[in-house]
Order: sequence, then C-alpha cells, then structure tokens
Amino acid sequence: MGKKYLITGGLGFIGKAITLSLLSKNNTVIIADNNFRKKKNDLKHKNLYVHKIDVRKKNQLIKISKDIDSVIHLAFINGTNYFYEKPELVLEVGIKGIINLIEVCKENFIKEFFLASSSEVYQNAPYIPTNEKVPLSIPDPHNPRYSYAAGKLISEIMLLNSSIFERLLIFRPHNIYGPNMGYNHVIPEIILKIFKSNQKINIQGKGLNSRSFCYIDDFVSAFNLILKKGKHKNIYNIGTQEEIRIRDLVKRIISISEKKLHIQNTKEILGNVKRRCPDILKLKKLGFKPKNNLNIGLAKTFEWYSKDIKGEL
Repeated sequence: MGKKYLITGGLGFIGKAITLSLLSKNNTVIIADNNFRKKKNDLKHKNLYVHKIDVRKKNQLIKISKDIDSVIHLAFINGTNYFYEKPELVLEVGIKGIINLIEVCKENFIKEFFLASSSEVYQNAPYIPTNEKVPLSIPDPHNPRYSYAAGKLISEIMLLNSSIFERLLIFRPHNIYGPNMGYNHVIPEIILKIFKSNQKINIQGKGLNSRSFCYIDDFVSAFNLILKKGKHKNIYNIGTQEEIRIRDLVKRIISISEKKLHIQNTKEILGNVKRRCPDILKLKKLGFKPKNNLNIGLAKTFEWYSKDIKGEL
C-alpha cells in the first residue's frame, strides 16, 4: 500500500517528474496548482487528482489535505524575469504559501514535509563547491533579484523552527534541466535563440559566469533517495559538480545544433552570481550517482526542443 502525497506546484517541470515517479510506485498524488504558467496538463493516472488551487488560499488547501501522509512543497514563482518584474508577487506566493501549508499540516495532522528550496539561497558563496552549511544572506534587499531567494530562506527558517513535523527535509536543486521545462530557463532560452538566429546569439556580459547543471532524470533519482533515506531536519543539495561557463555552454549547444553562429556580448544584469556549484557529498552518502553527463543531457534536451519549436510534438 502506497502513501498519499500532496504536491503543491505539481504541474511544473520538477513537479511532473516527481509525480510520475511517485505514481509508478503505487502512491496516490494530490496536486494543488493554480497553473500560473498556463501549461497543458497531460498527466493522467487512476491515482492522480489535480486541483486548480492557489497556495495563498488556505481554505482550499485544507479541503484537499484530508488523510494526506506527506507534503512536497514546490509551488513558487520561478524565472529571473519574474524576480525583477513581479517581486511582490514572488514574495507573496512564497511567504503566504509556507504559512498556509504549515497551518494546514497542523490542522490535518500531517507529520511529513519536503520543501523544495533553491541554489539561489547561496548567492555568491564564499567557497565552491558549496555545501549545505555555508552562511546564507541577502546581498542587497533593494534588488528585486533576491525576492525569490528571500522567500526560500523564510520558508526554510519557518519549517526548521516548527515543532509539528516528525520528518522534515529540505532539498536545494541546482539548475535542473531537461525536455519540456518551458522556455523561461537558461538552456531552453539558448536553444530558442539558436533556432531563431542565422548569424549571432546574444549573451549577458561575456558569459564568464559558471553553473553546474543536473538532468531531470538524475534529479528524480536524487529526490527518491532523500525521500527514502533523508534524515529529519536535514538539508540536501541536489545537482552535479560538472561546472561550465555560460559562454562554453552556449558553444556546446551551438555545436549540437550544427549551426555556425557568432556569440555577441551584451550588458550584464546587476545581481548575477559569478559561480554556482554544489557540494553533493551528503547526497552521495545516500547513494547518489548521476547517470547523465552534460553532453548526454544537452543532446536529449536539444532533440526535444528542436521538435517542439518545429511543431512536431
């Protein structure tokens, strides 16, 4: 007999992947998602129930949370453009959402909770690779860029100081990517630019900032290990340590496309982090071994997006 999970934001890229994994193991999944991005729901399963609910609406959350064994909280407004353009909304969803969910768990006696935090909480970390113990801060409260990170930090602190959970775990994903993740993320954005251009592709600054990327299938494997073996009130990075400069990432995707494009530098947005790469030793101790290196993951992702852009899907 499986468990009954409530997944907020379950129609998003990561949410769908977790949902499909849980359903394959005979669990029941209740999704609460207001479909902010207006994405088509193509998830169908006898043990899946999808409700169009905003996490800011506590009464609606209470109604669908009866007999829930565990909550996986993913619902947040992600995408750098939203951080700059709608910081109030980003913070409102983040803070009201976590307050409501803690109260819902208390009222409905839900004792297990998994929070999707973010690599954004690290900002310009003092050392790379960065482990889960590095001090966290908001570099500039006037910069709306940090609205998302602030919401994640507040969520972590509220949960870690709550006494109602018997099992609470926080995971910090680092640049998860793969097919069908939308177009508001760096890799799909690059792929789209490549398809639209015949001469050049613009990048922010000189593209010297570096990131590490984790393919979606490896993320799911990591999450399942945390689900099964993670310890109460522990925090786990999820990602890989295959770090690459954005300029080199663009070159690699251009190579996959077999097009000949010139890279054009443009003005860099204030607040961009220079380097981000997680220390995943804690995750490895649970048994994590990524199977898709960047070349493999990019090839799979490019193939899917090339079909989507051409209207073949």
